Amino acid sequence: MLRSIRFPLFAALLAFGALTSCKKDNTSPTGLQVQAHDQSALMTIMHNMMKDMSMMTATNDPDNDFAMMMVMHHQGAINMANEELKNGKDTEMRALATSIIAKQQSEITQFNAFKASHAPHAPFIPEFFMKQDENMMRMDESNDLRPLTGNTDYDYAQLMVDHHMSAIENSDLELKYGRENTTKTLAQNIIDDQKMEIKQFQAWLLKNKKF
Repeated sequence: MLRSIRFPLFAALLAFGALTSCKKDNTSPTGLQVQAHDQSALMTIMHNMMKDMSMMTATNDPDNDFAMMMVMHHQGAINMANEELKNGKDTEMRALATSIIAKQQSEITQFNAFKASHAPHAPFIPEFFMKQDENMMRMDESNDLRPLTGNTDYDYAQLMVDHHMSAIENSDLELKYGRENTTKTLAQNIIDDQKMEIKQFQAWLLKNKKF
């Protein structure tokens, strides 16, 4: 049986967040002016990605649904990286964005090839889908707590830490519940690459601290 609403808990949170999170005061706890979330192109990309994933029709096969979700998740990362290349100025952030685009476009191709050749067959595993919902909600909450600056380089680095963390968490779920070597290998590659990239983002944020 297919589920028409992929992330029901997240869908409710997204609706609530649209009414509240973007209307927060534009002053950080340190007194610095920050950018309203609804004025951030990067945050808009994140929200659009989450909205697309919340509408995903599940097959109840963890491998297949991991592949479907990661295609949308990766596309969100690519869109954010393109925004960094469009408006970012920092050489290190632009180089990292370029690298992420290349890696994640390659993985999207591999995920799409898997979906085309794989007939969903695994039984529904409630824990897998419940934890996916929790991971997406946690990323959305982390995004909403980020004080955005309006500086593309800095905000890109902040949001990509949250974005990569959710990819790692969902890849961990695939390693635990998945059955297909192709998707499990992709999941491990995502974990390895994105843990390293998170360290790069965090090191850059520490050097360019604003709060």
